Amino acid sequence: MNPASWVLHVDMDQFIAAVEVLRHPELSGKPVIVGGNGDPTERAVVSTASYEARAYGIGSGMPLKIAARKAPDDAVFLPVDHEAYEAASDAVMMTLRARPGVVLEVIGWDECFLGVSTEDPETVARDAQAAVLEATRLHCSVGIGDNKIRAKIATEFGKPGGVFRLTEKNWFEVMGERPTRDLWGVGSRVQKRLADLGIHTVRELADAERDDLIAEFGPKMGVWYHGLGSGDGPSVVDDTPWVARSHSRETTFQANLTTAREIEEAIRGLAEEAFDDCAAEGRAVIRVHLKVRYAPFVTKTTGRKLAEPTTSRETFVAAALALGGVLDEGREVRLLGVRAEMEMPVDGDAAERTPVRGRI
Repeated sequence: MNPASWVLHVDMDQFIAAVEVLRHPELSGKPVIVGGNGDPTERAVVSTASYEARAYGIGSGMPLKIAARKAPDDAVFLPVDHEAYEAASDAVMMTLRARPGVVLEVIGWDECFLGVSTEDPETVARDAQAAVLEATRLHCSVGIGDNKIRAKIATEFGKPGGVFRLTEKNWFEVMGERPTRDLWGVGSRVQKRLADLGIHTVRELADAERDDLIAEFGPKMGVWYHGLGSGDGPSVVDDTPWVARSHSRETTFQANLTTAREIEEAIRGLAEEAFDDCAAEGRAVIRVHLKVRYAPFVTKTTGRKLAEPTTSRETFVAAALALGGVLDEGREVRLLGVRAEMEMPVDGDAAERTPVRGRI
Protein backbone atom coordinates (compact mmCIF):
# COMPACT_ATOMS: atom_id res chain seq x y z
CA MET A 1 0.00 0.00 0.00
CA ASN A 2 1.47 3.33 -1.07
CA PRO A 3 1.88 6.09 1.53
CA ALA A 4 -0.73 8.86 1.43
CA SER A 5 0.07 12.24 -0.11
CA TRP A 6 -0.06 15.22 2.25
CA VAL A 7 0.33 18.96 2.04
CA LEU A 8 2.10 20.71 4.92
CA HIS A 9 1.85 24.48 5.31
CA VAL A 10 4.80 25.91 7.23
CA ASP A 11 4.28 29.40 8.66
CA MET A 12 6.98 31.18 10.64
CA ASP A 13 5.73 32.50 13.97
CA GLN A 14 5.80 36.33 14.22
CA PHE A 15 8.60 36.09 11.64
CA ILE A 16 9.85 39.66 11.34
CA ALA A 17 9.55 40.35 15.06
CA ALA A 18 11.28 37.04 15.82
CA VAL A 19 14.19 37.94 13.52
CA GLU A 20 14.54 41.28 15.31
CA VAL A 21 14.55 39.61 18.74
CA LEU A 22 17.32 37.29 17.57
CA ARG A 23 19.33 40.36 16.58
CA HIS A 24 18.44 42.17 19.81
CA PRO A 25 18.02 39.56 22.58
CA GLU A 26 17.27 42.27 25.12
CA LEU A 27 13.89 42.74 23.40
CA SER A 28 12.73 39.23 24.30
CA GLY A 29 9.35 39.38 26.05
CA LYS A 30 8.75 43.01 25.14
CA PRO A 31 6.10 44.40 22.79
CA VAL A 32 7.98 44.85 19.50
CA ILE A 33 6.43 46.74 16.58
CA VAL A 34 8.21 46.82 13.21
CA GLY A 35 7.18 49.29 10.52
CA GLY A 36 8.35 52.12 8.31
CA ASN A 37 11.46 53.83 9.62
CA GLY A 38 10.65 52.83 13.16
CA ASP A 39 9.37 56.30 14.02
CA PRO A 40 5.76 56.10 15.25
CA THR A 41 5.26 59.83 14.62
CA GLU A 42 5.73 59.30 10.87
CA ARG A 43 3.16 57.97 8.43
CA ALA A 44 3.69 54.26 7.94
CA VAL A 45 1.99 51.01 8.87
CA VAL A 46 2.90 48.10 11.08
CA SER A 47 4.69 45.34 9.16
CA THR A 48 4.46 42.95 12.08
CA ALA A 49 3.98 42.97 15.82
CA SER A 50 5.24 40.51 18.40
CA TYR A 51 2.73 38.44 20.33
CA GLU A 52 3.29 40.74 23.31
CA ALA A 53 2.29 43.74 21.17
CA ARG A 54 -0.68 41.91 19.67
CA ALA A 55 -2.08 41.53 23.18
CA TYR A 56 -2.69 45.30 23.06
CA GLY A 57 -4.64 45.09 19.81
CA ILE A 58 -1.70 46.01 17.55
CA GLY A 59 -1.56 44.22 14.21
CA SER A 60 -0.13 44.26 10.70
CA GLY A 61 -1.43 47.05 8.48
CA MET A 62 -2.31 49.34 11.38
CA PRO A 63 -0.99 52.93 11.12
CA LEU A 64 2.03 53.35 13.36
CA LYS A 65 0.46 56.38 15.03
CA ILE A 66 -2.50 54.28 16.16
CA ALA A 67 -0.16 51.50 17.27
CA ALA A 68 1.75 54.03 19.37
CA ARG A 69 -1.46 55.07 21.13
CA LYS A 70 -2.27 51.44 21.93
CA ALA A 71 1.24 50.39 22.90
CA PRO A 72 2.46 50.25 26.50
CA ASP A 73 5.35 52.38 27.71
CA ASP A 74 7.91 49.61 27.25
CA ALA A 75 7.01 48.95 23.60
CA VAL A 76 9.86 49.12 21.10
CA PHE A 77 9.41 50.44 17.55
CA LEU A 78 11.92 49.26 14.94
CA PRO A 79 12.50 50.08 11.25
CA VAL A 80 11.90 47.51 8.52
CA ASP A 81 15.11 45.74 7.44
CA HIS A 82 14.30 43.86 4.24
CA GLU A 83 17.79 42.41 3.80
CA ALA A 84 17.79 40.81 7.26
CA TYR A 85 14.39 39.20 6.69
CA GLU A 86 15.36 37.94 3.23
CA ALA A 87 18.50 36.34 4.66
CA ALA A 88 16.50 34.65 7.43
CA SER A 89 13.88 33.51 4.93
CA ASP A 90 16.53 32.02 2.66
CA ALA A 91 17.98 30.08 5.59
CA VAL A 92 14.56 28.70 6.53
CA MET A 93 13.71 27.64 2.97
CA MET A 94 17.14 26.08 2.41
CA THR A 95 16.66 24.02 5.59
CA LEU A 96 13.20 22.83 4.57
CA ARG A 97 14.24 22.12 1.00
CA ALA A 98 16.88 19.73 2.36
CA ARG A 99 14.32 17.63 4.24
CA PRO A 100 14.21 14.10 2.79
CA GLY A 101 11.35 13.23 0.45
CA VAL A 102 9.69 16.68 0.32
CA VAL A 103 8.79 19.09 -2.47
CA LEU A 104 8.92 22.72 -1.38
CA GLU A 105 6.82 25.55 -2.81
CA VAL A 106 7.63 29.02 -1.48
CA ILE A 107 4.63 31.34 -1.23
CA GLY A 108 6.08 34.16 0.84
CA TRP A 109 8.94 35.36 3.00
CA ASP A 110 7.65 33.44 5.96
CA GLU A 111 5.57 30.59 4.57
CA CYS A 112 5.72 27.66 2.21
CA PHE A 113 4.08 24.36 1.33
CA LEU A 114 5.72 20.98 1.65
CA GLY A 115 4.45 18.07 -0.40
CA VAL A 116 5.20 14.66 1.08
CA SER A 117 4.08 11.04 0.83
CA THR A 118 3.96 9.48 4.28
CA GLU A 119 1.76 7.58 6.70
CA ASP A 120 2.81 9.92 9.53
CA PRO A 121 2.62 13.60 8.49
CA GLU A 122 2.78 14.78 12.12
CA THR A 123 6.26 13.32 12.50
CA VAL A 124 7.35 14.98 9.25
CA ALA A 125 5.93 18.28 10.53
CA ARG A 126 7.67 18.08 13.90
CA ASP A 127 10.95 17.05 12.30
CA ALA A 128 10.69 20.09 10.01
CA GLN A 129 10.04 22.36 12.99
CA ALA A 130 13.05 20.95 14.82
CA ALA A 131 15.29 21.36 11.77
CA VAL A 132 14.27 25.00 11.28
CA LEU A 133 14.76 25.77 14.96
CA GLU A 134 18.20 24.18 15.02
CA ALA A 135 19.33 25.95 11.84
CA THR A 136 17.84 29.39 12.43
CA ARG A 137 16.65 29.57 16.08
CA LEU A 138 13.22 30.50 14.68
CA HIS A 139 9.93 28.79 15.52
CA CYS A 140 7.22 27.81 13.05
CA SER A 141 3.72 26.35 13.01
CA VAL A 142 2.65 23.60 10.62
CA GLY A 143 -0.77 22.87 9.19
CA ILE A 144 -1.39 19.43 7.72
CA GLY A 145 -4.03 18.96 5.04
CA ASP A 146 -5.15 16.84 2.14
CA ASN A 147 -4.99 19.98 -0.02
CA LYS A 148 -3.43 23.44 0.15
CA ILE A 149 -6.53 25.25 1.39
CA ARG A 150 -7.05 22.94 4.35
CA ALA A 151 -3.33 22.93 5.19
CA LYS A 152 -3.21 26.72 5.10
CA ILE A 153 -6.24 27.09 7.37
CA ALA A 154 -4.99 24.34 9.69
CA THR A 155 -1.90 26.37 10.53
CA GLU A 156 -4.00 28.94 12.38
CA PHE A 157 -5.12 26.22 14.80
CA GLY A 158 -1.51 25.22 15.42
CA LYS A 159 -0.17 28.66 16.28
CA PRO A 160 2.16 29.32 17.89
CA GLY A 161 4.66 26.54 17.42
CA GLY A 162 2.21 23.68 17.04
CA VAL A 163 0.90 21.19 14.50
CA PHE A 164 -2.73 20.72 13.43
CA ARG A 165 -4.38 18.43 10.89
CA LEU A 166 -7.44 19.51 8.87
CA THR A 167 -8.87 17.22 6.19
CA GLU A 168 -12.11 16.42 4.44
CA LYS A 169 -12.94 14.09 7.37
CA ASN A 170 -12.92 16.77 10.09
CA TRP A 171 -13.55 19.87 7.97
CA PHE A 172 -17.11 20.56 9.08
CA GLU A 173 -16.44 19.48 12.65
CA VAL A 174 -13.71 22.13 12.89
CA MET A 175 -14.93 24.80 10.45
CA GLY A 176 -18.67 24.28 9.94
CA GLU A 177 -19.96 26.80 12.49
CA ARG A 178 -17.18 29.31 12.01
CA PRO A 179 -17.86 32.60 10.18
CA THR A 180 -17.00 32.74 6.50
CA ARG A 181 -14.35 35.35 7.37
CA ASP A 182 -12.26 32.50 8.80
CA LEU A 183 -11.81 31.04 5.32
CA TRP A 184 -8.59 31.82 3.51
CA GLY A 185 -9.32 34.37 0.78
CA VAL A 186 -12.57 35.71 2.28
CA GLY A 187 -12.11 39.32 3.37
CA SER A 188 -14.54 41.65 5.06
CA ARG A 189 -16.14 42.77 1.79
CA VAL A 190 -16.79 39.23 0.55
CA GLN A 191 -18.06 38.30 4.01
CA LYS A 192 -20.60 41.11 3.82
CA ARG A 193 -21.74 40.11 0.33
CA LEU A 194 -22.19 36.54 1.51
CA ALA A 195 -24.13 37.77 4.54
CA ASP A 196 -26.44 39.70 2.21
CA LEU A 197 -27.22 36.31 0.63
CA GLY A 198 -28.00 34.88 4.06
CA ILE A 199 -24.68 33.02 4.26
CA HIS A 200 -22.89 33.53 7.58
CA THR A 201 -21.09 30.28 8.37
CA VAL A 202 -18.79 27.93 6.50
CA ARG A 203 -21.45 25.22 6.54
CA GLU A 204 -24.01 27.63 5.06
CA LEU A 205 -21.58 28.50 2.29
CA ALA A 206 -21.06 24.83 1.46
CA ASP A 207 -24.83 24.25 1.42
CA ALA A 208 -25.62 27.36 -0.65
CA GLU A 209 -26.91 27.13 -4.20
CA ARG A 210 -23.95 27.43 -6.51
CA ASP A 211 -26.01 29.37 -9.05
CA ASP A 212 -26.74 32.04 -6.40
CA LEU A 213 -23.03 32.48 -5.79
CA ILE A 214 -22.32 32.62 -9.52
CA ALA A 215 -24.97 35.32 -9.88
CA GLU A 216 -23.30 37.35 -7.13
CA PHE A 217 -19.60 36.77 -7.84
CA GLY A 218 -19.44 35.61 -11.46
CA PRO A 219 -18.76 32.21 -13.04
CA LYS A 220 -15.17 31.92 -11.80
CA MET A 221 -15.33 33.30 -8.27
CA GLY A 222 -18.84 31.97 -7.59
CA VAL A 223 -17.66 28.42 -8.20
CA TRP A 224 -14.50 29.06 -6.19
CA TYR A 225 -16.32 30.40 -3.10
CA HIS A 226 -18.84 27.56 -3.24
CA GLY A 227 -16.03 25.01 -3.16
CA LEU A 228 -14.25 26.93 -0.44
CA GLY A 229 -17.16 26.21 1.88
CA SER A 230 -16.19 22.53 1.73
CA GLY A 231 -12.45 23.27 1.89
CA ASP A 232 -11.91 22.32 -1.74
CA GLY A 233 -8.70 23.46 -3.40
CA PRO A 234 -5.57 22.40 -5.28
CA SER A 235 -3.45 19.65 -3.76
CA VAL A 236 -0.30 19.55 -5.90
CA VAL A 237 2.77 21.17 -4.37
CA ASP A 238 4.84 22.62 -7.19
CA ASP A 239 8.43 23.84 -6.84
CA THR A 240 8.26 25.79 -10.11
CA PRO A 241 9.56 29.32 -9.44
CA TRP A 242 6.85 31.93 -9.06
CA VAL A 243 6.30 34.08 -12.16
CA ALA A 244 5.42 37.64 -11.17
CA ARG A 245 2.13 38.98 -12.55
CA SER A 246 2.84 42.63 -11.87
CA HIS A 247 5.09 45.23 -10.30
CA SER A 248 3.88 48.06 -8.12
CA ARG A 249 5.21 51.11 -6.34
CA GLU A 250 3.46 53.12 -3.66
CA THR A 251 4.27 55.95 -1.29
CA THR A 252 2.74 57.26 1.90
CA PHE A 253 3.34 61.00 2.05
CA GLN A 254 4.40 62.58 5.32
CA ALA A 255 2.34 65.63 4.35
CA ASN A 256 -0.90 65.30 2.39
CA LEU A 257 -0.85 66.18 -1.29
CA THR A 258 -3.28 69.03 -1.78
CA THR A 259 -2.90 70.20 -5.38
CA ALA A 260 -3.52 68.55 -8.73
CA ARG A 261 0.05 69.27 -9.75
CA GLU A 262 1.49 67.48 -6.71
CA ILE A 263 -0.72 64.46 -7.34
CA GLU A 264 0.16 64.33 -11.04
CA GLU A 265 3.90 64.48 -10.34
CA ALA A 266 3.62 61.73 -7.74
CA ILE A 267 1.63 59.44 -10.06
CA ARG A 268 4.10 60.06 -12.86
CA GLY A 269 7.07 59.10 -10.71
CA LEU A 270 5.43 55.95 -9.36
CA ALA A 271 4.26 54.89 -12.82
CA GLU A 272 7.75 55.31 -14.26
CA GLU A 273 9.26 53.18 -11.49
CA ALA A 274 6.63 50.43 -11.82
CA PHE A 275 7.05 50.35 -15.61
CA ASP A 276 10.83 50.19 -15.35
CA ASP A 277 10.52 47.14 -13.07
CA CYS A 278 8.48 45.41 -15.80
CA ALA A 279 10.84 46.52 -18.53
CA ALA A 280 13.73 44.95 -16.63
CA GLU A 281 11.98 41.59 -17.13
CA GLY A 282 11.47 42.28 -20.83
CA ARG A 283 7.70 41.90 -20.59
CA ALA A 284 4.95 44.09 -22.01
CA VAL A 285 2.42 45.80 -19.75
CA ILE A 286 -1.27 45.05 -20.32
CA ARG A 287 -3.07 46.79 -17.46
CA VAL A 288 -2.65 49.73 -15.09
CA HIS A 289 -4.02 50.10 -11.56
CA LEU A 290 -4.09 53.18 -9.32
CA LYS A 291 -4.47 53.10 -5.54
CA VAL A 292 -5.29 56.26 -3.61
CA ARG A 293 -5.76 56.83 0.08
CA TYR A 294 -7.56 60.03 0.90
CA ALA A 295 -7.21 61.76 4.27
CA PRO A 296 -7.94 60.69 6.88
CA PHE A 297 -7.87 57.00 5.82
CA VAL A 298 -10.21 56.14 2.95
CA THR A 299 -8.68 53.89 0.29
CA LYS A 300 -9.92 53.38 -3.26
CA THR A 301 -8.48 51.48 -6.22
CA THR A 302 -9.22 51.60 -9.91
CA GLY A 303 -7.74 50.06 -13.02
CA ARG A 304 -8.18 49.53 -16.72
CA LYS A 305 -6.85 47.35 -19.48
CA LEU A 306 -4.59 49.05 -22.01
CA ALA A 307 -5.72 49.17 -25.64
CA GLU A 308 -2.90 46.75 -26.44
CA PRO A 309 0.18 45.37 -24.69
CA THR A 310 2.85 48.05 -24.56
CA THR A 311 6.58 48.35 -24.04
CA SER A 312 6.32 52.14 -24.19
CA ARG A 313 7.03 53.93 -20.94
CA GLU A 314 5.20 57.05 -22.13
CA THR A 315 2.07 55.06 -23.02
CA PHE A 316 1.90 53.43 -19.61
CA VAL A 317 2.55 56.68 -17.72
CA ALA A 318 -0.17 58.40 -19.74
CA ALA A 319 -2.62 55.64 -18.82
CA ALA A 320 -1.77 56.00 -15.12
CA LEU A 321 -2.20 59.77 -15.31
CA ALA A 322 -5.58 59.27 -16.99
CA LEU A 323 -6.72 57.23 -13.98
CA GLY A 324 -5.46 60.03 -11.76
CA GLY A 325 -7.62 62.47 -13.67
CA VAL A 326 -10.77 61.00 -12.14
CA LEU A 327 -9.69 61.31 -8.49
CA ASP A 328 -12.05 63.15 -6.17
CA GLU A 329 -11.31 66.81 -6.68
CA GLY A 330 -10.41 68.79 -3.60
CA ARG A 331 -9.69 65.79 -1.37
CA GLU A 332 -6.27 65.59 0.24
CA VAL A 333 -4.20 62.51 -0.63
CA ARG A 334 -2.00 60.69 1.86
CA LEU A 335 -0.98 57.66 -0.24
CA LEU A 336 -0.65 56.80 -3.91
CA GLY A 337 0.27 53.55 -5.60
CA VAL A 338 0.62 52.43 -9.21
CA ARG A 339 0.63 48.79 -10.32
CA ALA A 340 1.65 47.54 -13.76
CA GLU A 341 0.22 44.17 -14.77
CA MET A 342 2.31 42.26 -17.30
CA GLU A 343 1.85 39.76 -20.10
CA MET A 344 2.78 36.24 -19.09
CA PRO A 345 5.96 34.86 -20.66
CA VAL A 346 5.62 32.63 -23.72
CA ASP A 347 6.20 29.47 -21.69
CA GLY A 348 3.59 30.63 -19.16
CA ASP A 349 3.43 29.41 -15.58
CA ALA A 350 2.78 25.71 -15.14
CA ALA A 351 2.04 25.80 -11.42
CA GLU A 352 -1.52 25.32 -10.19
CA ARG A 353 -3.15 28.61 -9.15
CA THR A 354 -6.26 29.78 -7.31
CA PRO A 355 -8.48 32.68 -8.36
CA VAL A 356 -7.54 34.65 -5.22
CA ARG A 357 -4.22 35.94 -3.93
CA GLY A 358 -2.11 34.28 -6.58
CA ARG A 359 -0.27 31.13 -5.78
CA ILE A 360 -1.48 28.63 -3.20
